[in-house]
Amino acid sequence: MPPFTVLHVCMGNICRSPMAERLLALAVTQRLSRVPAGTAAPDADALVFSHSAGTGGWHDGEEMNPPAARQVRARGGDPTGFGARKLLSEHIDAADLVLTATADQQDYVVALRADAAPRTFVLGEFGRLLPAVDPAALPDGEVTPDAVYARGVALVEAVDAARRGAAPLPADDLDDPWGRGDQTFSRVADEIEETVVPLARLLIPS
Repeated sequence: MPPFTVLHVCMGNICRSPMAERLLALAVTQRLSRVPAGTAAPDADALVFSHSAGTGGWHDGEEMNPPAARQVRARGGDPTGFGARKLLSEHIDAADLVLTATADQQDYVVALRADAAPRTFVLGEFGRLLPAVDPAALPDGEVTPDAVYARGVALVEAVDAARRGAAPLPADDLDDPWGRGDQTFSRVADEIEETVVPLARLLIPS
């Protein structure tokens, strides 16, 4: 049921998956700003719920890593209020789409919940396959919770069909920027946006 729920997964849940969580939320908000004047549109969180967790669980409750937070803020997003947490089976069960930083983390998710395989992708893999989806084949583009949810579910099914059971490519993985400089965090944030911005565009067409 709405909202369409996207779960982002990395190892520590302080760098890559928090950036993906907040950058997708930002992309959805930016898409809503394009809705024609006079059109009543729900809040972004009522349409797409973007959250994250980590496979390691070592940083439970920690804030986003400072250089990751800087990247989110520099791009117009909001890193405040974030708290790291360990990935649990119930997070996967509630997700309509699971995007992992690496293929190893994709395997971890599927090991916890085998039935999540069709809706679990490496983030770079999902972005690479998005152009194979025909937007015209998705449900109507109304900006309502039910319509966005239906588009999201159909989109995930279409991307799963496009991968045809193939494994992700090594290049689909996001480098772990922890302990590295702002330049690395900026590159990883760019790579995240290469997926989450087109995703938001397909969920909320203008």
